[in-house]
Order: sequence, then structure tokens, then C-alpha cells
Amino acid sequence: MNYKLLLYVFNIMLCLFALSGLNFNAIIKNNKIIESRLLAIIFAFAFAYLLTNFIVDFLEVSAII
Repeated sequence: MNYKLLLYVFNIMLCLFALSGLNFNAIIKNNKIIESRLLAIIFAFAFAYLLTNFIVDFLEVSAII
């Protein structure tokens, strides 16, 4: 279980770094900086969850084969 927690933390950092390249201010209304940053954090958590589960499932399936 420890490796999954480490994967979550690593993938959250990775997703935050990747999402920093997107301009959420173009999507959000003017002067809503906090909301655009919050949206980026929510996306980072969601993508990190999906990526971590994919990696764990892939490792479990590859161990069976």
C-alpha cells in the first residue's frame, strides 16, 4: 500500500507540472485567478488518480502474465 501512496504523490506533482502549461485564464472569466488555479488543482488530482490506478493495474496484470 505504501507504493500506491508514493505513486499518488509523485503523479500529483507530475500532473501539476504538466497542467501548468495550460492557460486556464482563457477559459475562466476575467479576474477569477483563484478559480482557475483551483480548477487546475482539481484536474491534477483527477488525472493523478487515473494515472496511478492505470499504473497499479498494469503492474498487477503484467505480474500475472
